[in-house]
Amino acid sequence: MNGADTAWIIVATALVLFMTLPGLALFYGGLVRARNVLSVFMQTYAIACLMSILWLAFGYSIAFGGGGSGYWGGLGKMFLSGVTADSLSGTLPEVLFFAFQMTFAIITPALIVGAYVERIGFGFVLLFSGLWMLLCYAPVVHWIWGGGMLADGGIFGEIGVRDFAGGIVVHETAGLAALVLAVMLGARKHRTTPPHAPWMVMIGAAMLWVGWFGFNGGSQLAADGGAAMALTVTHISAATASLTWALWERIKYGKASLVGLVTGTIAGLASITPASGFVGPVEALLIGAIAGILCQEAVNLIRNKFNIDDTLDVFAVHGVGGIFGTLMIAVFGQGAWVAQLGGLAIVGVFTVVVTFVLVKLVGLITPLRVDEETEVNGLDLAVHGERAYDIAS
Repeated sequence: MNGADTAWIIVATALVLFMTLPGLALFYGGLVRARNVLSVFMQTYAIACLMSILWLAFGYSIAFGGGGSGYWGGLGKMFLSGVTADSLSGTLPEVLFFAFQMTFAIITPALIVGAYVERIGFGFVLLFSGLWMLLCYAPVVHWIWGGGMLADGGIFGEIGVRDFAGGIVVHETAGLAALVLAVMLGARKHRTTPPHAPWMVMIGAAMLWVGWFGFNGGSQLAADGGAAMALTVTHISAATASLTWALWERIKYGKASLVGLVTGTIAGLASITPASGFVGPVEALLIGAIAGILCQEAVNLIRNKFNIDDTLDVFAVHGVGGIFGTLMIAVFGQGAWVAQLGGLAIVGVFTVVVTFVLVKLVGLITPLRVDEETEVNGLDLAVHGERAYDIAS
């Protein structure tokens, strides 16, 4: 065990959890109507709790069990069977590696929340998210990070898919699942209502930005120069994408918005994520500069051309950003084109199929969508019996 590595990954684990709670909750919560903000908090918080338990029970073993095959890790480490405080994963206590990866398993299904807010059934959220994490996310983790079929020595030969911190594993899977759900759900009744609290969106985005240092820097799994470089390029990409998004808004619409500026931040963060262990600051500057414009145009395409109500633009920002960053690894010569494209295609098809099947199956057990009256009146009071803002108090 290396003490410095261990100390850094303990910090990084806390930072990644901070991304979901409260970062992502605030970012998403500010974007919805005032009568739905608590439902977004509830969904995000409950997902964090449920994924933690399921990751302990089965998820970690499926992803990193090591006893399965190229397709999954088996069930030998269910409930951390055989793992003690002295067990090691590289230079880290294995229980710490488990906890670090658990925070990734929390935020990935939580990202999907943005596609279905303001019209989803709470029971559906929990059942779908739990099954999706176990049957879609965990196997993909094994394929790429757990020594599975897309890793080095797998189906693409000696050089497998390069995905440092989750361009495919986190952002492509969450983005495509969000797109499938948005299409199957249909649009909201109040689709054109503006964000109720842009200040809350900014605070959430700022928390995500800080937490992302643990997300990308921690993925080095060591306290060394590689972690420092991953952290640095993450920051540069986020800063650059924020400005290019705002500039592109100014050119197209005459005004640059706060919500746009901070959405650009997330686009830059998602785009640098897969490449953060393979590029330097100049490449990060280029990735961020393109991401701010590319993801904004993807938002317009999904919303206006395809008329899909991916409520908070999960696919356009996370999905497109993660895919773009994954391809840039090959552009900069740090990965093989066949592996990067092949990995994106295989995981993409798998994610779409699993998500579609799960939506259909879970929909047979619990309603996918709330009734029209609940949607119009807001989920906070109708589903959870609370209001975010009581003007009379």
